[in-house]
Amino acid sequence: MRGAAWAERNLDPLRGIPETPNMRIAYHVMSAPAPLGLLFLAASDRGVRHVEFMDRKSLKRSVAAHDVRWPGGTWEPSVLGLRPYADQLDQFFTGTAKVLDWPLEMLGDELSVAVWRALRRVPYGETCTVAELAREVGQPRNLRAVAQAVLTNPLAIIVPCHRVLGADGKPSNYVGGLPRKKFLLGLEQRFGRMAGLDENRVIGELVRRVPKPAPRARPALKRARPRKRDAELLPAKKRPR
Repeated sequence: MRGAAWAERNLDPLRGIPETPNMRIAYHVMSAPAPLGLLFLAASDRGVRHVEFMDRKSLKRSVAAHDVRWPGGTWEPSVLGLRPYADQLDQFFTGTAKVLDWPLEMLGDELSVAVWRALRRVPYGETCTVAELAREVGQPRNLRAVAQAVLTNPLAIIVPCHRVLGADGKPSNYVGGLPRKKFLLGLEQRFGRMAGLDENRVIGELVRRVPKPAPRARPALKRARPRKRDAELLPAKKRPR
């Protein structure tokens, strides 16, 4: 698949609609740890379009909602095509992958795409505020539009809008709800202090953290005194003349 930059250049700047009609769009549903639940993944030949929480929506309704908004595509289920992305998400949830560098097809207006691209630059385990994002995209006075772009992010987790905190430094509104946001932030805080499992360094890190116990000195063995009955059996000592 081609990169996100290519996809963004080939969108209508006013509506964000792909230029190519009858595009094949593959989709798949994967299970994520609680409280994340089911994730809906969709991708075209240009890149991944959607990673979203399904909640109580049916698969049919999820596909229909996107088909109405972005018409002209042919939606097809594809476990094989999206399995690599699902596997990488599983690795992310277990801390073995911290960067998900996928080709993305970002569908949105110019400001929204700029905000989503800025969010991709927020490092793993770190956070930012809406005001900082607004300054990053050159819209320091347009906080409401920037916040709206964060809340309408179609690529949850991949575009890490969960790393956006409120002005008070606490987790604020999130596209998937506050419990999911707290879970993802906690996951990154927990694994951010550890090296990657794929580098075989986590075990070494844990070993270094656990102090080795000091060797215990063996107590000196005391010579047992003979019991009275045993003493009678011993040969009598000769007296000196």
